Amino acid sequence: MLNKYARAFFTRVLTPFAAFLIRRGVSPDTVTLIGTAGVVAGALVFYPMGEFFWGTIVITLFVFSDLVDGNMARQLGRSSRWGAFLDSTLDRVADGAVFGGFALWYAGGGDDIVLCAVSIFCLASGQVVSYTKARGESIGLPVAVNGLIERAERLVISLVAAGLAGLHAFGVPGIQYLLPVALWIVAVGSLVTLIQRVVTVRRESAEAEAAEAVTTAEGQEAAGGQEARGSGAAK
Repeated sequence: MLNKYARAFFTRVLTPFAAFLIRRGVSPDTVTLIGTAGVVAGALVFYPMGEFFWGTIVITLFVFSDLVDGNMARQLGRSSRWGAFLDSTLDRVADGAVFGGFALWYAGGGDDIVLCAVSIFCLASGQVVSYTKARGESIGLPVAVNGLIERAERLVISLVAAGLAGLHAFGVPGIQYLLPVALWIVAVGSLVTLIQRVVTVRRESAEAEAAEAVTTAEGQEAAGGQEARGSGAAK
């Protein structure tokens, strides 16, 4: 979610804190779990009450745990498949909490069933978009497409809009409409991204199967040629 310059800056800033946690015996996995718990709490406690500004502040603070745990893992030399799996899995939990918090608000105090449905669609489509890439890669396809809106874009658009919409409580007029607009953008963008990935997987699957068929045919021809030569030699 950060470009290379911002990531380098925050890495320098957070490295001493990561080293401090290591000295205290805190593991990177613990930081990952605490960060996710903080995001979930910020989303499911503040958002359903309509406290979008403070909820976004809490979520943003805990989002930085994603940089801290990675920094700790590098310092410890413990980068592993398990760590990558845990991080990716808990990212989906955090995403679900954010859009679930929006849905709870619009189902309750926000009193807007359409935006509640849009929030749920954003939640579900975000999970499916991630799944399509993971599933495609698991069956040996490159899934060589990024798509219009991926996880970073979903979170940046939604959290920035939510934080700004929360300023309505401080007297900023009209700004509360940013969140509904952002949710519609994320919903449409996620649908487009899902279609892009499905089409890409379908094309790559057809190409892979065609290549396998050519390889099989060539192998059969080669085997047939060897048998013919063997029969000729026997005669």
